[in-house]
Amino acid sequence: MPGLTLSKLLLLILVVLAAWWLVKGFRRRGAAKGAPEAAPEQMVTCDHCGLYLPRGEAISAGDKFFCCDEHRRLAGPAG
Repeated sequence: MPGLTLSKLLLLILVVLAAWWLVKGFRRRGAAKGAPEAAPEQMVTCDHCGLYLPRGEAISAGDKFFCCDEHRRLAGPAG
């Protein structure tokens, strides 16, 4: 390439790298905005031992919650 000096070639390489870096950064930011956040889950307390756990992982018996089947069983038939 006539008239293309080393400094112009280096400048061209730097411009291309900077543009690639900017495009890559914008893609990441756009992907993060599109991802929905998970809704926080309600925490409940085991009626036997007092352990806090997410409601989805708890075992319910009536209006009481337990962390495992054993604690539900130990609560008795009314539990």
